[in-house]
Amino acid sequence: MRPSSLSSRLILSSAVVSVVLLAAIGVLLASLFNAALERNFDQRLRAVMDGLLANLELSETGVPELSGALADPRFDLPLSGWYWQVVPVGEGGDLASGSLLEQRLAAPGKERGPDGVASFFLTDTNGVMLRAIEQVFRLPGSTRDYAVLVAGNYDALSQEVRTFTRALSISLAALGLGLLAAIFVQVRFGLRPLRALQSGLLAIRQGEAEGLKGSFPAEIQPVAEELNLLIQSNAEIVERARTQVGNLAHALKTPLSVLTNEADGQEGLLAVKVREQAALMRDQVNLYLDRARRAARAQGLGAVTEVKPVLEALARTLARINRDRDIAITVNCPEELRFRGERQDLEEMTGNLLDNACKWAERRVTVSAALAPDLAAAGRGFLRITVDDDGPGLAPEARSEALKRGHRLDESKPGSGLGLSIVAETAAMYHGGITLDAATLGGLRAELVLPAAI
Repeated sequence: MRPSSLSSRLILSSAVVSVVLLAAIGVLLASLFNAALERNFDQRLRAVMDGLLANLELSETGVPELSGALADPRFDLPLSGWYWQVVPVGEGGDLASGSLLEQRLAAPGKERGPDGVASFFLTDTNGVMLRAIEQVFRLPGSTRDYAVLVAGNYDALSQEVRTFTRALSISLAALGLGLLAAIFVQVRFGLRPLRALQSGLLAIRQGEAEGLKGSFPAEIQPVAEELNLLIQSNAEIVERARTQVGNLAHALKTPLSVLTNEADGQEGLLAVKVREQAALMRDQVNLYLDRARRAARAQGLGAVTEVKPVLEALARTLARINRDRDIAITVNCPEELRFRGERQDLEEMTGNLLDNACKWAERRVTVSAALAPDLAAAGRGFLRITVDDDGPGLAPEARSEALKRGHRLDESKPGSGLGLSIVAETAAMYHGGITLDAATLGGLRAELVLPAAI
């Protein structure tokens, strides 16, 4: 797929949206899971604090002490990561779990919630991250407030978070790949009618079909119908142009013939002038009628002509015409080469070039045809037809003059001087062209570029 194609745009945009949404969902789920674990951990710490407060009392000396041991043995293991302490607000004796040894935890002074409990993170002397809660109580029989703090090992909980995050990332990545595959299949399947439409139009352009056939989705069916109507309208316009050109030819030729016949039966300067102007009018009428017919054919859709049969037929005809001069005409053309246009126009253009080459050739004329990949552009292919002769050739400054209408470089040769100009005009109507250069045989090379049906 090309980056500028509709498929690429749809797949890329869908992929970006999917990746962004999956990433946002992953971050949201991870944060929700982390928050849920923290709440659950805080509830466990609160349960420990409730048990601690239930067993906490003042001794006879006014120092807090436990009336019974806590059920969790981790609070008695040295530096286990599970700690509790009861510290008076101000000076005085304190009480701590056996796991703290002689150390005490310094609370960061976090803001307390509505229930008077503050939640925060801190680290012990071993660098273990702790999750702690703290609440200030006044013990029964005491006039002092005590800050009761319970802390648990949060590193173990962090490992659970990392495990969950890793599993979530793998799951979302697999889901993302599945979504990308589904998007690719959906886009390819959804755009299949457009590819069918493109194939149908290509078949019409190459002359293999006269219209779009088959059923299309509801969104594309109106487009296909309009294209069929456009193709039909184009064909009708071309046919109407041909008919009108023929009618005009008949309508003008009859009065011109009458004028010529009447002038032929008269003597004098007026009759000569009438014959002269009538002949000029006839030539001009034929010229512009031929141009109109060529333009109508060039604008038509679907015409395709095989090149090799045309070149071989012209070579045989011109070889017979010039058999007294023993001109050898060689044709080199692949079988599959096809011209995207009318056969009559191809015959007229190549016939003029071959006829001109035979007039000037000494013994040899070669005509070759092939695709011109160096000229392909915007999905359109071109073919190159080259006609060489071994005649005297043309000087570089005279080659552009030879393409002008009615310009004859040598009056000793028969002709009207219109052949090369007609070739140039017809080729231009097909968005092609003609150039003159020196031939490898020593004479003139005429290179004709025309659209190819590929």
